[in-house]
Amino acid sequence: MRKNTFIVIAAYNEEKNLPNVISSLKKAGYNNVIAVDDGSKDNTFEVAEKAGATSLKHPFNQGQGAALRTGIRYALQQGAEIIVTFDADGQHRIEDLPAMITPVAEGDVDITLGSRFLRKTKVPLRRKILLKGSVLVIWLFYGIKMTDAHNGFRALSRNAAQKIRITCNRMAHASEIIDEIKRNKLKYKEIPVTIIYTKETLKQGEGSYFGALKILSKMISRKLFSRRKIIR
Repeated sequence: MRKNTFIVIAAYNEEKNLPNVISSLKKAGYNNVIAVDDGSKDNTFEVAEKAGATSLKHPFNQGQGAALRTGIRYALQQGAEIIVTFDADGQHRIEDLPAMITPVAEGDVDITLGSRFLRKTKVPLRRKILLKGSVLVIWLFYGIKMTDAHNGFRALSRNAAQKIRITCNRMAHASEIIDEIKRNKLKYKEIPVTIIYTKETLKQGEGSYFGALKILSKMISRKLFSRRKIIR
């Protein structure tokens, strides 16, 4: 199962955390690790390569969605049967990988989505409110019921990875993937996972509260705009 499983990591200025993430994956037997350096200003590309990952590089910062698109495309070219999207900052646990991968490997579902709310993960209050708001928006606009709207921990079958189109370069790709699940009628399942929060990860980029609000507003405007186009 692990032989044909590829781990795709989008990384931006992660020279501090990325080596440990990659080495931990390697020790656990996940040898196909792809790190996409999204135009970092530090040595992310070099440390990823040194840690044993296949290191790809964007010439300038494009966003997490763009980095995942690059990594998934490369994994498919290498013959991946299962593709896992995994965070570069150490928020995701290696121990949760088997539970994420098994339903996809056994053909029960096309994609698994990690959920921090199916397990007793200590989520900061403001973040919890924003995430629950996103869940409500997804239910209202997409008709999909889930407990965690923006968890970057996913496992996709080859079929799902080929069908899902990521066009949003930045964090709005998370809601786009959910829209693609519905559009392509893919079978999905949420899996309980634990998210490891630190002061550093809470402050990073669009992972901040302000960033979360931006994502939520983009979700609403994107869906409303697409509806207007259909009506016209």
